[in-house]
Amino acid sequence: MSTWTDRPAPSRRRAGNEEAGRRRGPVDPRLWKYSASARGYLVLTVVLSVVNVAMVIVSAVLIGTILAGVITSDRRTVADWRTDLILLAAAVAVRVLVAWLHARYTHRAANRVVSELEVEVLRAAVRMPPRDLDPRRDEIATVLTRGVRALAPYLTGYVPALILAATLTPATFVVILFQDVTSAMIVVVTLPLIPVFMILIGLLTRGKSEQTLAALTRLSAQLLDLIAGLPTLRALGREHGPAARIRELGDAHRKTTMSSLRVAFLSSMVLELLATLSVALIAVSIGLRLVFGDMDLEPGIVALILAPEVYLPLRVVGAQFHAAEDGLAAATRAFGVLDRSPRHVESGTVMVDASGAVVELAGLTVRSRSGTAPNRLNARCAPGEVTVLTGANGSGKSTALQTVLGLTSPDDGSVRVGGVDVAELDPAQWWAQIAWLPQHPVIVPGTLAENLALVGDVDLKSDVLQQACRATGFDSVLLELPRRWDTVVGAGGLGLSLGQRQRLALTRLLVSPRSVLLLDEPTAHLDDDTERTVLTSLRELARAGRTVVVVGHRPSVLAIGDRVIEVEARKESGATHES
Repeated sequence: MSTWTDRPAPSRRRAGNEEAGRRRGPVDPRLWKYSASARGYLVLTVVLSVVNVAMVIVSAVLIGTILAGVITSDRRTVADWRTDLILLAAAVAVRVLVAWLHARYTHRAANRVVSELEVEVLRAAVRMPPRDLDPRRDEIATVLTRGVRALAPYLTGYVPALILAATLTPATFVVILFQDVTSAMIVVVTLPLIPVFMILIGLLTRGKSEQTLAALTRLSAQLLDLIAGLPTLRALGREHGPAARIRELGDAHRKTTMSSLRVAFLSSMVLELLATLSVALIAVSIGLRLVFGDMDLEPGIVALILAPEVYLPLRVVGAQFHAAEDGLAAATRAFGVLDRSPRHVESGTVMVDASGAVVELAGLTVRSRSGTAPNRLNARCAPGEVTVLTGANGSGKSTALQTVLGLTSPDDGSVRVGGVDVAELDPAQWWAQIAWLPQHPVIVPGTLAENLALVGDVDLKSDVLQQACRATGFDSVLLELPRRWDTVVGAGGLGLSLGQRQRLALTRLLVSPRSVLLLDEPTAHLDDDTERTVLTSLRELARAGRTVVVVGHRPSVLAIGDRVIEVEARKESGATHES
């Protein structure tokens, strides 16, 4: 058995800092970039808004003309106003049609936008290297399960209100200006009060939505951890222990939600009160001037009808402000994931036969939060041998396995299989030749037999499987399960203890016919006897020509290694920390 230790060397500094997701105004342009449906929805909303604005003005002018004419002229029969009434009815019908079209398509479009963003975020998460994904797993889970859904009220309520504020408010103001200058001046004085108070409310609630989403992320993560640990607590007879903690989490969730609702209701009330008082000032002014004969009836009616329409879009914007904050907070998190993930991942096309091929790590260096881990790692993993990677925690042992898999790209050095760089290999063909046991074994929802079949077709009655079960101690686990291999487990192996999950994963690996075996802490959660039989089985697989690479610390694991590689990290002062 030979020992090969690499030596630390100077490393490069990070070339730049990753850009965090930033708020980019009330309508984030990245929304239209990542969602084709969002672009179509924006065009549809603008067109419908323009048509609606035109019909509002036409209806107001026709109502003013008809009412003033009926009161001040001799034309008082329906026949005298037939044409105007038909035009008014047509304008109202068009407004109804526009409202129906918007109500019909807006929710469908919003759901499509949300679905597209969820798919994009999921794809981006899949493309992220494991070391980048792990610290953001809870955040991404929250964004996918409930965060992005907050965009639906933002798209259905806030965006249309914003477009109306940009079209209806200036258009109706211009008409009022031509009809009654005094009313227009009142609008000029009172209208800015609404955005001023919106800004004040925004300053008061600055960061509220981000804090709410962050709080919900923490609460969800803690609750999921408690639920995942319930089988173990039940086995120990302490399943009622977390009850108080769960009640605390529920109360914290309720307080966070009610705090958000309180802000939403108060902000809406303030804006509604301002708009109501402003319209009342215009109405009183028009009424007094009509009484004293200082203005004609028709422009007074038109100005009075259009006055609420001037304030309506800003009132709706204010009412939808909280939905916009929640939606943009969720979108910022989603875009933060998308912006950090490469849009296109180039895959190699070279095919290699791993059977008999040497896996060589040459000067392998990967950036970490505090420097490089591993740092200039050299190792030669040959078929027929057991190669053990050992070293201190955080030295980059698991990362080294991920570079062999092609899940993490080295910042320096290379990983070669049969003389071919892993980056040039066809991923599907390369992974089909690897059996990987990570620190946390992957157990998918389904039966035990279905989990076993992840490495290929396995005969449940074969001697190879029976021998693997005896080696890992999983045969005793099967005896405790009434349905044996037909036993159903949940996500992450829910229903099995940690030791049982480890034994299942090891059994699956030992029966795998694949040429390269990568194991990260394979004997965790195992007793001494089971550990001994598992390590013996690994040595036998290596002697049969397999390439076996093991990460471990225990003396018993180091003892089976034909090569023991000391993995080292290098810390850098002032290194940039990743989020």
